[in-house]
Amino acid sequence: MLQKRSYYSFLIIGIVFFALFFVKCQTNGHQITVLESVSSPSDNPISAEKISFGKKLFFDKRLSRDESISCATCHVPAFAFTDRKKVSEGVNGGKTERNAPTLLNAGFLKTMMFDAHLTSLEMQAIVPIQEHVEMDMKMKELIKRLRLVDEYQEAAKRIYNREVDAFVITRSIAAFERSLLSQNSHFDSYYYKKNKNALTKDEIAGWKIFSEELYCTKCHPAPGFTNYVAENNGLYLNYGQDKGRFRIFNDSMDIGKFKVPSLRNVELTYPYMHDGSLASLDAIFSHYENGGAKHPLQSKIIQPFTLTKKQKKQLKLFLFSLTDTTYMKDFR
Repeated sequence: MLQKRSYYSFLIIGIVFFALFFVKCQTNGHQITVLESVSSPSDNPISAEKISFGKKLFFDKRLSRDESISCATCHVPAFAFTDRKKVSEGVNGGKTERNAPTLLNAGFLKTMMFDAHLTSLEMQAIVPIQEHVEMDMKMKELIKRLRLVDEYQEAAKRIYNREVDAFVITRSIAAFERSLLSQNSHFDSYYYKKNKNALTKDEIAGWKIFSEELYCTKCHPAPGFTNYVAENNGLYLNYGQDKGRFRIFNDSMDIGKFKVPSLRNVELTYPYMHDGSLASLDAIFSHYENGGAKHPLQSKIIQPFTLTKKQKKQLKLFLFSLTDTTYMKDFR
């Protein structure tokens, strides 16, 4: 009996390990290798049909008041689902306060938005739709509009056994976003798949600078290259109108705190920071070399350092090794 129990325990551990690391995951009709699997909430188990429906909604400009923009307007697949603008633009040229973050690997996020206050992709999906400077669409009006689309009504009834409504819209978009995986970079081949030839000597040197010589992994640890929390990185001495997480909870200790972004595909997601104020990685390096702007609530982790020209080149090459565009198979 003990031998059987040990066998089954070993088998279960093996299955769990396999599910979490380098499993083959069927997404959007093709196989991709992922480092860890994406879990979904109990009220929205993921399925191919939901992903397909959510993808159609994501690219549908009817979700905006004047039918001029879609979710994909600010989250362009070729730009790692960002828009390469300092801040995003909505209907009638409206300007948001924030830079559009990547949606790749969004299924791993603990919280959504730069304020790190929403707890699910389903909740997040509502925000840009109803936000006045973004899509500016009242949910009641959107539901009426989309119920006129036979294809959407049929899909809603088939998948959810209900007509198109806010539940259907948000669950479908969230399911699509959870399918957006990017974990097949050269770094992943080197570090996780143990392919020692996947990185060049300079890229490996850059990884060592990033992980051993500097404090980068304190906020950007592998595999997600984010710690998923809001931090004050000392971008400004005075944060002006946008004080970050403070605006949600009115806690003075939250002034200047914004959620740490993932560095995966950082080569594609410029400009950087919550407001798109830093245009290049060189500008990022300078900011951290100087030790930040010395805001009173700035993270104590951030301290000045010096890098040579060669080290900066190596660090940049390592960061470029985090680029993975295999997800683009479904968006060409």
